[in-house]
This record gives sequence, structure tokens and C-alpha cells, in this order.
Amino acid sequence: MSFAAPVLSPWLLLVASLVSLGTIGLALAQRPWRALLADHALQHRWLAATLAVTLLWQLRAQAVDWLTLHLMFTALLTLVFKAPLALLSCLLANLAMVVLGRVAWPLLGVNLLVTGVVPVLVMVLVWRLVDRRLPDNLMVFLFVCGFFGTALATLAAGLSAVGLMALGASDPEVMHQALEYARFLPLLMPSEAFITGMLLSILLVYHPRWVATFNDHRYIDTK
Repeated sequence: MSFAAPVLSPWLLLVASLVSLGTIGLALAQRPWRALLADHALQHRWLAATLAVTLLWQLRAQAVDWLTLHLMFTALLTLVFKAPLALLSCLLANLAMVVLGRVAWPLLGVNLLVTGVVPVLVMVLVWRLVDRRLPDNLMVFLFVCGFFGTALATLAAGLSAVGLMALGASDPEVMHQALEYARFLPLLMPSEAFITGMLLSILLVYHPRWVATFNDHRYIDTK
């Protein structure tokens, strides 16, 4: 779920932009470019994934001018590249949407918050739960992170968008239409979870070392 027109109060757009900017600053503080510079294959994978996500975001459902529904793939980016690079991918994808004229500049921060910061945070929490608390089992990682975590991240992103509109919608009708859109979340959640889980399964079978959050020695070699 992304905003396509400014229907939120200016103060809320500013707050969302500051939160997104602060999160990007924390991501850059991790110096993710060091891994990219050290691994040319990772550069190609990350750039290709970012471009693919940007193109897939063009496939969207839009019944009103200011709100769109689309698959995010943020959970998959987080699992494959970890949070800092996933956030940078979301930033580039949202910038591309602005440059292409699909959304307005003032919405960059709030869209990055909804499609990037919130789902990345949820996926990091789910991954840490799997990494520290659950058994070292390939299927546990796949189903809890790939399917359940993705569904939860999608739900959190949708609810965050609705919550932002509840806090600062500029028109009472906006909130009513947002609640109507929220009814589609149960359809988006399994769709995103299935696609993410399927792609993650393929990567874990053929290229487990490409998934940065997955330790093949821990989950496979020691079994």
C-alpha cells in the first residue's frame, strides 16, 4: 500500500520524512557499501533485485487517485541482503516512482516509511526470533521467515498506512476509503507470503550463500 497523492497533513508528512531519514542514516552508519565494494557478484545481485522490484511496483491496483495496492518484496530483500541494503533498495525504488511521476515528491518519506522501514523492522524482529530462539532447522527458517514473517510484514505495512491516515488525513472521506482498501490486506498477505516463500525456497536450494540471513553451515551442514 503506497500513497500516490498528498492526502496527509503537512506536519505528518514532515514527521514521516524525518523518521525515514533517520532510519536511512542508521542504515548508512552500518556502512553497507563495504560489502558491495568487496563483492562484485553481490553488486550485480543487489542492483538487479532493486531494478526488478522497481519494475514490479509498476503493477499496482488503484481505485482512487491517492492510494495504490501493490506487492512490496521488502521482506525478501531483507532476508537476502539484510536490513541496510534492503532499506537502500526501497529508497531507490521509491525515488524511481517519484522520478517517473507516479507519486509526488512530498510523499517520498511517508512511502519509504510504509513500504520500507516498517516491513524491514518486522522482518528483522522475526529473523532474530528464528536465529536466537527457534531450532536450527531449514523448514523453520523457511516457513517462519519466508511465509509467516512476510505476511506479518505486509500486515504491518498496511496497518501503518491506515494508522497514518487516522492520525492526519486531510479529508474525512480519505479515512473511509482507506478502511475499504484495508479489506484487501487479507488478499495481499498470502500473495506476498507465497511469492516470497517460493523465491526464498529456490534460493535456499540452489544458492543458499546468496541469502545473507541464512547460515548454510548451521542449518544444513550440521544436520
